[in-house]
Amino acid sequence: MGAFSIWHILLIVLAALLLFGGNKLSNLMGDAAKGIRAFKDGLKDQPEDDKNDNKNDGQPKPPKAD
Repeated sequence: MGAFSIWHILLIVLAALLLFGGNKLSNLMGDAAKGIRAFKDGLKDQPEDDKNDNKNDGQPKPPKAD
């Protein structure tokens, strides 16, 4: 009784399609995918200082003077 069956999920999807229409849901999913892709790209990009710090061959970097 606590788990959703396939019929519950299909009914919810059908209700969402009827309420919002296929075009709005398609646009919403496309925007979500773009957001996830931008987030992943942001995680991949490292600032230039971080890239140089990794090339010190295990030597500790000197403290930065403020």
